[in-house]
Amino acid sequence: MAKLYFHYSTMNAGKSTVLLQAAHNYRERGMVPYLLTAQFDNRAGDGRIASRIGIGEKADTFTTGDDLFDRIANRLQQGPAACVFIDEAQFLTEAQVWQLARAVDDLHVPIMCFGLRVDFRGKLFPGSATLLALADEMREVRTICHCGKKATMVVRMDAEGKALRDGAQVQIGGNETYVSLCRRHWREAVGDG
Repeated sequence: MAKLYFHYSTMNAGKSTVLLQAAHNYRERGMVPYLLTAQFDNRAGDGRIASRIGIGEKADTFTTGDDLFDRIANRLQQGPAACVFIDEAQFLTEAQVWQLARAVDDLHVPIMCFGLRVDFRGKLFPGSATLLALADEMREVRTICHCGKKATMVVRMDAEGKALRDGAQVQIGGNETYVSLCRRHWREAVGDG
């Protein structure tokens, strides 16, 4: 039975690594996965999902204007896909998450989404909020704060290394921009104390 999965965490928890490993497992068993990632996040290159540990793979890309039900239906017409993997799922729109749910229900294909739960302000991304509401199964990919506790928040740092409290929800960046922290240390970093 096909399901909609949401694997979520903070930055640098290994979400893309888990995605790439799962896709590899499908291939190893003779099944074909279909990989998608956000078009505007091209840190790993255009149309590429990559992990900080050095593994990566080519993927199709999506924009916020794409109908993902149609994209998946068209892909399935070209040949079987045992599972759809979506990286950077926080960038999905609410409508796109509903399209994914419809693809699971009507096209009978499992879809595994991987993304951030909250932004640097502690607010849910629209795609993540909708996935939390609609996913059949959710799994947290864990990472740790510098204190050793589970990191559940992320701060965005400016050029001087100070935590920012406001700004655009989306700003592409990596270790030079974001730091994952437990809630207590996030509150300290943003001056909420």
